[in-house]
Amino acid sequence: MSDMILHHYPNSPFSEKVRVAFGLKQVPWKSVVIPTVLPKPDLMPLTGGYRKTPVMQVGADIYCDTQLIMLEIEKRIPSPPLLPKGREGEARALAMWIDRNIFWAAVGIVMGALGDKLPEAFLKDRSAFSGRSFDAAALKAAAPMALQQTYAQLAIAEQMLADGRPHLLGDAPCLADCALYNPVWFIKERLGGGKPVAPLDRLPLIAAWSERMKALGSGKPTEIAAADALDVAKAAIPEATTVDRDDPSGLKAGQRISVTPDDTGKVPVGGELVGLTNDRVSIRRHDERIGEVVVHFPRAGFVITPA
Repeated sequence: MSDMILHHYPNSPFSEKVRVAFGLKQVPWKSVVIPTVLPKPDLMPLTGGYRKTPVMQVGADIYCDTQLIMLEIEKRIPSPPLLPKGREGEARALAMWIDRNIFWAAVGIVMGALGDKLPEAFLKDRSAFSGRSFDAAALKAAAPMALQQTYAQLAIAEQMLADGRPHLLGDAPCLADCALYNPVWFIKERLGGGKPVAPLDRLPLIAAWSERMKALGSGKPTEIAAADALDVAKAAIPEATTVDRDDPSGLKAGQRISVTPDDTGKVPVGGELVGLTNDRVSIRRHDERIGEVVVHFPRAGFVITPA
């Protein structure tokens, strides 16, 4: 089996969601540390322009967005499970709620506190990425509302733990726990030096849960150079994929399409449709540097447009 290669950077909260999943499964993986802002010349040949972090690579197959990355990890390393048997949909639904709601509220807290300390290049990059101003004064002004929203939503997760369960869906950590650890870790690490700060200091069950998650670690990473990852892609052949002929979209195999996130980083990636299921869309594309790759995206949260 080809190595799982994660293209990420240390302070990336969505990368931490994946790293803690590697810790849960205690698996080896390859680490490529990428720049925090554009340009990313050693990543774009793989993704065709997709600019969110992280990206996972397995040979010449490129997996975008943690929704899909986590499903692919589960497919390749099914035990211990990220998706509890009989509660797979519940775990995925909780993760989507956390990614789309709690995470962005948590970002508001962190950016409100750190916005005037961040490099201008970072603020400019994130303004373009998010489609809204990352002006330090505006971030600071919005932070109190972000704190309220984060507290209100984390309180729901606190209620889930109130019956004494160690994790959100029971005795073992799952996809939902990895997703929630993302924004909680971001607040703790960026603002509290690893300790609970507002609003986590009002949520003792979440604070204790986060320490259990931290203890999982990040698996067994080995750092490699970006050029080595490109060589891996160049030497590999993408895995076989299929297109559902009865998909309600009406899309057909071989059709030229573009795929674009519907929230942030709205950069379309174009290619030939080679895979389509209820949870993913896959396109074949060619890059002069590495040859043929297949880039995979989740269906939920992404817009598919015929060329």
